[in-house]
Amino acid sequence: MKLAVVGGGSTYTPELIDGFARLRDSLPIEELVLVDPAADRLELVGGLARRIFAKQGHPGLIRTTSDVDAGVADADAVLLQLRVGGQAARKQDETWPLECGCVGQETTGAGGLAKALRTVPVVLDIAERVRRTNPDAWIIDFTNPVGIVTRALLQAGHKAVGLCNVAIGFQRKFARLLDVAPGDVHLDHVGLNHLTWETGVRLGGPGGDDILPRLLAEHGDAVAADLRMPREIVDRLGVVPSYYLRYFYQHDAVVEELRTKPSRAAEVAEMERELLAMYGDPTLDEKPELLAKRGGAFYSEAAVDLAASLLGNGGSPYQVVNTVNNGTLPFLPDDAVIEVQATVDGKGAKPLAVPKLDPLYAGLIANVTGYEDLALQAALHGGRDRVFKALLAHPLVGQYAQAEALTDRLIAHNREHLAWA
Repeated sequence: MKLAVVGGGSTYTPELIDGFARLRDSLPIEELVLVDPAADRLELVGGLARRIFAKQGHPGLIRTTSDVDAGVADADAVLLQLRVGGQAARKQDETWPLECGCVGQETTGAGGLAKALRTVPVVLDIAERVRRTNPDAWIIDFTNPVGIVTRALLQAGHKAVGLCNVAIGFQRKFARLLDVAPGDVHLDHVGLNHLTWETGVRLGGPGGDDILPRLLAEHGDAVAADLRMPREIVDRLGVVPSYYLRYFYQHDAVVEELRTKPSRAAEVAEMERELLAMYGDPTLDEKPELLAKRGGAFYSEAAVDLAASLLGNGGSPYQVVNTVNNGTLPFLPDDAVIEVQATVDGKGAKPLAVPKLDPLYAGLIANVTGYEDLALQAALHGGRDRVFKALLAHPLVGQYAQAEALTDRLIAHNREHLAWA
C-alpha cells in the first residue's frame, strides 16, 4: 500500500507519522511519500518521520519529494494538508477583518473566504494530477476550509472525503469525563465543517442510550471551559456546540478579545520555529510534547481510521466525515457537503439518518451553506462581485458596507494568490 501526504513538510506531519506507526495493523503502509515545495522543512520532517518509523519497528519506506506528480504516482490514497500562503497568509486572515469589526479567523468569516479562494484552485490542480496517475485513488482532505474544499473536489468528480478532528476530539474528551473507552462513545454529530453540534452522546453505538443530559449535568463546567463559552450557553442549548460556534454566539466579544491579543498565527509561527528546531535534532525519534499545542489533536487516529475503511482494511463502523448531503439534511441541496456520522467503506461515505433539526440549528446551517455555495463560485471563477456576494451572505458579515470594505481588503491582501486579480 502506498500513501502520499501533500503538505508533508507541515509541522503536523509527525503526529500523522506517529499514528501510522502505532496503528500499522489497521493501515499496512509499504511506502509513504511526503510531498512539499518547502525542501528545507521537508528534509527536517522527513528525517524525524523515518526515525519514528524505525523506533516503532515500522518496515515502511518513507520518501520525500517536491514533485507532486512523482509523489502521488500510483498512490492508493492521498492526504491533503496544505496551507497556501503559509502562516503569513493566515496572519493576514486573522487581522484585516478586525479592521471592519468582523471576526478574524482562518476558516470562517472573511478570513475563511480568503483561505478558500487561495486554496480551492491549488487543491483541484493536485487532484487532477492524482486522477491522471491513479483514478481509483482516494483523496482525504484535511485542508481548511474542509467543507468548501471537499465540495469542490466532489463536484469535480474526484473520489474524496473530508476530515476534521473536532468530532474525534469531543469523543476522546467525553470518554475521559465518563471514564469509558473512546470507542464506546457515539456522537450524534451534525452540521457543516466548523459549524456543528453534538445533539446526543450515546454509549455503544447509534442505538445506545443518550447520556448527553447526564454529561452536561455532571461535567458542564469542564465542557463549557473547553469550548471557551459560558456554561449558561451550553445549558440553555442542551447540546454541545463546536468551539467555532463562539464566533457566532459571541461575535462582538470575540472581536474585542482578538483586538487585544497576539494573533493565533503569530503564536503558531513561533511554535513552528521551535518544532522545526527540535525536528532537526538527529536524536529525536518521537513526536515532541510541544506538538500537542500546535493543534490537530487525534488527527492521526481519525486519518488512519478513515483511510483503513476506504482502502478495505477495516476501520471503525461509524466515523464523522465531510461528505455529500444527498437528502440527509432535507433543507439543503443534495450536493451540499455536510459533516455527520457515516458508515465508510471502499465505495465511500454514507451518512447515517439525522433526526429533524431544531430551526435554531437548521437555519444557521442553511445560511452558511448558501454562503459556501457562493464562496465556491468565487473560488472557481473569481471576480470582485462574486467575492462581495459571498461576504454579504455570510452571517458573520451580512451588511453591505462591511462586505464592500472586506472585499477590497481581501483582494488587496491576497492578490498574489488570485490569478484573476
